[in-house]
This record gives sequence, structure tokens and C-alpha cells, in this order.
Amino acid sequence: MLSIGKNAVRELLDSDKKINKLYLLKGAHDLDRIVESARGKGARVEFVDKRVLDKLAGELRHQGVIAESEDFKYCTVDDLLAKARERGEKVFVLLLDGVEDPHNLGSILRAAECAGAHGVIIPSRRSASVNETVVRISAGAANHIPVAKVGNINDAIRMLKDEFVNVYCADMGGESIYETRLDGDVAIVIGSEGFGVKELTAKLCDKAVSLPQRGKVNSLNASVACGIICYEVVRQRYFR
Repeated sequence: MLSIGKNAVRELLDSDKKINKLYLLKGAHDLDRIVESARGKGARVEFVDKRVLDKLAGELRHQGVIAESEDFKYCTVDDLLAKARERGEKVFVLLLDGVEDPHNLGSILRAAECAGAHGVIIPSRRSASVNETVVRISAGAANHIPVAKVGNINDAIRMLKDEFVNVYCADMGGESIYETRLDGDVAIVIGSEGFGVKELTAKLCDKAVSLPQRGKVNSLNASVACGIICYEVVRQRYFR
């Protein structure tokens, strides 16, 4: 797994993940702290030409630094619940029902991590997985927030409900998010970019919630909507 760019590499270095190698642009003078931290974690540091970094980064901007680490490790839904219990906090997780754009997944992981969510659940099929693009777009948040990959989102919803977690799906026809109690154990289902939450999945949820619309465009980008919902959870839990 490659972490590409300064922010992604810094967050990787602050995580507990093992780093195998750090690639740095020859002649770079503003990366001394990154080099020191990488060497402190036992990483091999290699200074290379720009063309080497360009090839590794592909279409992503590398800013003169790329780190190579162990492959991303997914966890289980049980792990996410255990994390909340260990912290003595009410459960707060996100389930993504077919989010296939890695840019959206990266943005969602960033918002979820910043909002203190205990993790994100994604399906193993018809969904973006955590890769270099996701790590880059998440600004390194993917190195800190647990992601559970499951065979079936609906089964994950049933499991959460068995643990007395309230599961709400984001849907334009739902109750306003600002009139919904979000300070208990809660999971939010975010639908795909083009089709939203699947019908059966929506039926399994306790209810649908929505963001009030005042403009002419009838929907928000999945990651934008997710970020707003995440911070309504934060507001209700910590600022009421």
C-alpha cells in the first residue's frame, strides 16, 4: 500500500502501521521531520528522481514523498462495537451502501475520522475499497479509522440492530436530521452516488433521515451529505 503526498505520509507515520520504505525526491529540503520519523520507525529511506515518484504516484500528486507500508487491514463489525465499548462511548458507525467512487470513500473516511466515528462498514462487492487514491483523498485519515468489509450490508444492519444500535438511512424523503435523536447508539447508512440506499436496505433501517433542501438541486454529493450528518451527531453529543 502506498501513501502519497505529505499529509498522507505524515498520518501514516503517526499511525501504528509498519512502514517498509520511504521514497523522497532528491534534493528536497523541507522533509527532514518526515525522514527522521520514518527512520525512527525502522523504514528504509531512498532518495529518488522525480520520474520514479511520478511513476509510483500515477495521476496523484506526490509532493516529493511516497511511503510504502503493509497492505490495508480490514476489521470486523464486532471490532467497531468493541472500540466504542472500550472508550465508554455510544456507538457511532457509518455503513456505505454501494459507494463506488474512491474519492467519495476517501472524503467519507476523512469526515468520519474527524467526527470521532468508531468506524466505517463497506460491502466486499460493488464498492470502492481502500487503496492509494482513498488514502490520499482522506488526507491520511484512512490510517486511523477502522474499516470493516462485509459480505452483505443488510446482514451488518441486522447485527447492529441485534446490539440495540439505531440504524438510520440517509434519504431525501426521510425525517429531518435536525429533528432526529442521534445521541444514542447510532449507525447511518449512506447510499450510492447514483441510486441512493437500496430499497431492501432502507426497509431494514429503523427510519430514514434527510437534510433539508432549500435550493433547486435535489441532492447532495454522498460525501458532503455524510460530512453534514456526522457533524450533527457531534453537535448533539457534545454541544447540547
